[in-house]
Amino acid sequence: MLLRRNSTAVSDLYDRYASWLRTALGARYGTTDVEDLAQDVWLRVIPYSTQTEIRHPPSLLLKIAANLVADRASTKARLSFWEISHSGHRDVAVCDAQTDELFAKEIILGLPQPLRDVFVLSRFGGLTNSQIAEQLGIRPKTVEWRMTKALAHCAAQFRR
Repeated sequence: MLLRRNSTAVSDLYDRYASWLRTALGARYGTTDVEDLAQDVWLRVIPYSTQTEIRHPPSLLLKIAANLVADRASTKARLSFWEISHSGHRDVAVCDAQTDELFAKEIILGLPQPLRDVFVLSRFGGLTNSQIAEQLGIRPKTVEWRMTKALAHCAAQFRR
């Protein structure tokens, strides 16, 4: 099935595969937290549906799920290691995922407004450079330049 880029792509995808996805996730990963995992998969599929054509939706959905499960396992392992190495300071322990999320928000909020606008519209709004240019009233080349600067800023902050 080939889904075209439009506003109903995710809705069509959900209608067709939601039940199948929950069943597949339950079979692969057990029934614990299947609903949460499925919901996270649907949130992650939104940018794909607005930017590209999805040629094999089941494969994409399962790949996103596998990546989410791996991310969760990695986060859990890091947290366990941190708790073990700081066992005397359990009350200070903060979940790594929450810390990473706060750090990412700080980085994004630290971007200059023009760069932040382009970055947010692209990464969270799923808009193309042309759509961003039209919405902000700037040239597509300016969008590209601002996005390059925003990504460089974010990369530099993550390396710190």
